[in-house]
Amino acid sequence: MFCSTIIPTVGRETLPQAVASVADQEFSADGFEVIVVNDTGWPLPPASWQRSPRVRVVTTRRRERSVARNTGAAVAEGRYLHFLDDDDVLLPGALQAFWELAQTSDAPWLYGGWQAVNNDGAPRATFRPELHGDIFALVVAGENIPLQASLVDSRQFFAAGAFDPLITGSEDLDLMRRVALSGTVAGITTVVASIRVGPQGSTTNLRVQAETARWGREKVLRERQAFERALASATTDYWRGRVSRAYLASMLWNYQRRDLLTGTARALCGALLAGRHGISAEFWRGLRVGQG
Repeated sequence: MFCSTIIPTVGRETLPQAVASVADQEFSADGFEVIVVNDTGWPLPPASWQRSPRVRVVTTRRRERSVARNTGAAVAEGRYLHFLDDDDVLLPGALQAFWELAQTSDAPWLYGGWQAVNNDGAPRATFRPELHGDIFALVVAGENIPLQASLVDSRQFFAAGAFDPLITGSEDLDLMRRVALSGTVAGITTVVASIRVGPQGSTTNLRVQAETARWGREKVLRERQAFERALASATTDYWRGRVSRAYLASMLWNYQRRDLLTGTARALCGALLAGRHGISAEFWRGLRVGQG
């Protein structure tokens, strides 16, 4: 089977549209499925999408979305995993476009363009990044490609450790940092997903999101190959500045927790990333942008 789309749900009224956007794809080159993970704590109301042969429902009983997604991934049959929120949609032709990309690339992370919309569905912006290969520097610096517009090889997903239930609100970025630590990306400019943005109706706990994002950064920076990977993928002065900022922010975070050894190691990494690039205006522009 080519792809399994996993949709965790808390019972939002947009769920039928999300499911139909995948189940109704005109794609016959290979098999695909939709796994709806019911995390509401009660049965979902009867709906026509539940009769689709492509759709199955599993239940997690209010275990939060990381556990729900991991549960869906555990029973998925697809070579690739696609994670769609229950208020977002996959656009027509997306699976065909991804399948064509997969025929020409062995990258474990495939992505397409996406459209950000408000809560009324009105377009706000369209994104078509042209990235390929090693993008570890970008994700360490806090950039990301939405999972709704991505397919992740199932083997790479589990090798990276799946979703961390302790990382709330930034679990997508946490996962993709770990995927990018050893994997590469390949993309297309075709817009494949429509994604709702904004706090209204969001299930993300914004109060803890910033702090868990820092925990996720610390997790990946502890990995033995992280600095070497960051150094290799920061190919411009600007991105060296962005990654240096991440290491310096980690230095401060560890010093605040009186972990002097780790903080000093992060400071050294930041300095090594700067090197002779520290005299560049582009380096300093990158250093001023990014996460705290």
